[in-house]
Amino acid sequence: MFTGLIQGVGRVAALEPRGGDLRLHVEVGSLPFEAVELGESIACSGCCLTVIDFDASRFAADVSTETLACTTLGQWREGSAVNLERAMLPTTRFGGHIVSGHVDGLGEVVSVHDDARAQRWRFAAPAQLLRYIAHKGSIAVDGVSLTVNAVDDEGFEVALIPHTVSHTRFSETRVGDAVNLEVDLIARYAERLLQARMER
Repeated sequence: MFTGLIQGVGRVAALEPRGGDLRLHVEVGSLPFEAVELGESIACSGCCLTVIDFDASRFAADVSTETLACTTLGQWREGSAVNLERAMLPTTRFGGHIVSGHVDGLGEVVSVHDDARAQRWRFAAPAQLLRYIAHKGSIAVDGVSLTVNAVDDEGFEVALIPHTVSHTRFSETRVGDAVNLEVDLIARYAERLLQARMER
């Protein structure tokens, strides 16, 4: 599990085709990387990946065909910026929201406008995800925990403070770019429970 508070920005070092899927190599950049272990989880722009190899400055993770098809990872190139967050510890401050690292779908940056010192970002999102997105609720965009300021039938809007822009890959994200979306976990489970009750 993750909090959606990005700990560092890394870069894709290499993309190694492996029998139809991919081995991803990531330079950890500004991510605190002490005491990393084989098998631990690292969220890469919102995608939970497992460390299968590492050294002092990079790690490798295998990426399935499902992940390549359902996330932006299939569009990454060598040098692409990657939001990085290591999995929560029991002692971690829980400053964001519950993020599983299981991407629900893709959104697209529609517009970016200055709003005093912040920026207003608007994203298009698939209809099947918009039903889970609520005004003042939480959403993870490329793994970043954000508060929804507005939502309608076509997309949603968030505000990014200068710190968020400068400490994530949003500083390199442009209008028209695809982003990974993970809706609020509680909303998904609430819907499933209500469906089960109605089917009785």
